[in-house]
Amino acid sequence: MLQSSLEFDASGWHSDAVVHGVLHAARRADPGHYDELLQDTGQALRERWQRFFGLLGFDSLSGLDRRAAQIAQQIHRNGVTYNVYQPAGVSSTTGESGKRPWSLGVLPLLIEPADWQVIETGIAQRARLLEAMLADCYGPQRLLHEGLLPPALVLGHPSYLRALHGVEPAGGVRLHVLAFDIARGAGGEWSVVSQRSQAPSGLGYVLENRLIVSRQFPEAFRELRVEHVASSYRSLLDSLLGPASVIAAADGCATPRLALLTPGPYNETYFEQAYLARYLGLPLVEGGDLTVRDDRLYLKTVQGLEPVHGLLRRLDDIWCDPLELRADSALGVPGLLQVLRAGRLVMANALGAGFLESPGVLGFMPAIARQLLGEPLSLPALPSWWCGEEAAWQATRDELPERVIRPTYQGVRGRSFEPQIMATLAPAARDEWRERIEDEPDEFTLQRYQPFSQTPWWESGAFLPRTAMLRVYAIADGRGGYRVLPGGMTRIAARDPHVVSMQHGGASLDTWVLREGAVDTYSMLPQRLRPEEIAVHQRPVSSRTAENLFWMGRYTERTEQLVRLALATAALVDDDDDTPSAVLDAVSELVQRSGLAPAGVPSLTKSPRVFERSVVAALTDAGDHQSIAYNLAALDRVAGALRERLSPEHGRLVRAMVEDFHARVEIVASGAEDDAPAGTAPGLASDALRGALEHLASQLAAVTGAQSDRMTRDDGWRLLTVGRQAERLIAMSGTLRCFFEEGAVHSAHGFDLLLDLFDSSLTYRARYPGRQEALALLDLLVIDPANPRALGCVLRRLRTELAKLPGSADSVEGMLALLPPAGVGTTLVQLCRRAEPGQEAVVDDGLVVALADRLAEAGARLSDDVGRRYFALAGLHEQHLSV
Repeated sequence: MLQSSLEFDASGWHSDAVVHGVLHAARRADPGHYDELLQDTGQALRERWQRFFGLLGFDSLSGLDRRAAQIAQQIHRNGVTYNVYQPAGVSSTTGESGKRPWSLGVLPLLIEPADWQVIETGIAQRARLLEAMLADCYGPQRLLHEGLLPPALVLGHPSYLRALHGVEPAGGVRLHVLAFDIARGAGGEWSVVSQRSQAPSGLGYVLENRLIVSRQFPEAFRELRVEHVASSYRSLLDSLLGPASVIAAADGCATPRLALLTPGPYNETYFEQAYLARYLGLPLVEGGDLTVRDDRLYLKTVQGLEPVHGLLRRLDDIWCDPLELRADSALGVPGLLQVLRAGRLVMANALGAGFLESPGVLGFMPAIARQLLGEPLSLPALPSWWCGEEAAWQATRDELPERVIRPTYQGVRGRSFEPQIMATLAPAARDEWRERIEDEPDEFTLQRYQPFSQTPWWESGAFLPRTAMLRVYAIADGRGGYRVLPGGMTRIAARDPHVVSMQHGGASLDTWVLREGAVDTYSMLPQRLRPEEIAVHQRPVSSRTAENLFWMGRYTERTEQLVRLALATAALVDDDDDTPSAVLDAVSELVQRSGLAPAGVPSLTKSPRVFERSVVAALTDAGDHQSIAYNLAALDRVAGALRERLSPEHGRLVRAMVEDFHARVEIVASGAEDDAPAGTAPGLASDALRGALEHLASQLAAVTGAQSDRMTRDDGWRLLTVGRQAERLIAMSGTLRCFFEEGAVHSAHGFDLLLDLFDSSLTYRARYPGRQEALALLDLLVIDPANPRALGCVLRRLRTELAKLPGSADSVEGMLALLPPAGVGTTLVQLCRRAEPGQEAVVDDGLVVALADRLAEAGARLSDDVGRRYFALAGLHEQHLSV
């Protein structure tokens, strides 16, 4: 009994100490904001947070910095990013939107079971209402005729698609997934702020946040009985698979094919789209990957056209079909609306739902709920007034200081601007806004200002209050109702308590819904496959994916060749021996041909220092399409576009390689690791620069290993291999040509340098110790089918992989015909001058140069032909339509 009492007292002492430490480090929420952490008195934690901190152990506070650092490190390792669009008139140095790491706080937002019951019930009801509203607006339009919804607000919205009026969606469900932004008011009540009905974003970030944060607090996550989210994602898939199966059966397909449509890698949430696609097991496709034939949607793959029966889209309505919607859209699929009219595709969400996102709609929903559902809304929205309705504007115009002005048609028509909180503006600014509303009232919607609750954010040893907004998701259950994902994506303001936006530097939190009973432990692991389903689950290789893989192979090989050449040039510059002029001329020509130095720069024989400085300057010139920096950036870009296919480790290798090289080169440029006098440009042979290149070479070797040994041998991998080998054939042939054309190979220095550039020195020395013979050199670098750097081995690999690519026999034979039918198309004897009887054979440099030219041209022509056959898709209409 004494032991039990002592243990209980120790536990109580520990809990009290933790609470005291948290209270000491906590700052109260700003006046008027609900405090998620502290009770109203500010002297005690809310019960859910007492439980949370009580489960963290003795290092509750001291361990938060460590956990926050681990979260930041994990985000960096996983490459979790958010693309921030550049403001108008501001150009990015990379030509892309600004990509920044995803910001994730260490502490979750905690929601009590009673609160969640209110949210869940209200959100599910609102989802049903929006589905009914959308069905009416594209059907009988009773809401418009009876004045419950202003026709101008609906029919005047660019996202209302008249072309789809009267069209019944496949499966009968229009809204498969909905998002609602909700916030807690000063009294603790929850209200809807906005709703997303077109292509709600964030589901991928919800997953990533959960995986990262829950691992930091495993005991608290388990003991607090936090709801799991996997079953909601399964519901999303099921809502598509059911009707898609009907369409697939009509097409004679055993299993339906679904895909996730993305706007592309420059979209602000591209990471989470790729992450979600991988989690759901869907191919990630862009509009250019799809085509319409005979009122059916097809995926362009290297095998031909594959039917698509369901599409989870992340592309807004007006961009989806350039034939019938925005003609300038390069993101959509021409003819997509006709597929929907024909009922040959399940779309999540149905096109034309965008008008429901207008804040002007919110104010009419209470009356509509009573009409369509026969019940009042259980979860209110912030009171909203569409100024296009004269009575609404007149009723609230005098209360403008207490309102937020929102654009009625944000991003699609008329005025687009950030919501304006009138209480924060000067009287003169308010008068200007009042005049603008008077001029164009339908462009503006007013919403009552409500200070949102503030939740703890750990920073600099303190719990800082940050304004929070929660995005929750409703997912169709296939039975006419909706289930609400138990959690969501919490976003918090950066500094300004009035602005909750990721585009303005905000951050995110994991959202923990606490449960009183047993937790749903459903896993997304699928059920066992039937034998007839195995072939269908072989992932198709879209033409865009194939092209990215092909160029990934080329960029990897090209960068490796450039690094090896840069290191060889550095060694040459640093060499105190008298290097033959033929070798210097050969290297100078090769460096300029490869792009390591600009054309026309004086050669090593004429001005070695000018040449050296030109090479150093070109190493990091991202604007030069032949530089190391450019090719590294290009490799990083295609790896990002292939995020759903590459392993996380592979992606991390590429990102680390790019970051490390730039960091090391910056150190070199600053002179921090160089003994050169201040103001002197670093030399190519400097230890720091050579170290940067050697480190990059090692990382490239790791990337090559990942590509060779850690990727599935499908058609995509074969095209990656073909791209790499074609690039090697072109580069190695060019290297061989320069050394034989200039006669550099006949000196000991040139002979050894050529072996180094072919990465074959060890093999040659082991095979021919003490010999320097051009014939033996050609055998190893040109003829040998076992040396992976030999041209003969490269050609053998190309013939092997090309023969396995999909396509007709004539198509494959056409590509193979570009290459020699066997070996390199010649023999060692044929590369020698005719010798008189009894004389030794002598290599004919001119014949070697001619062979090198033929093989380089063959590599370039092969690359073009592969592109025409598999990427340009010019002949896809003649290929077999696979069903």
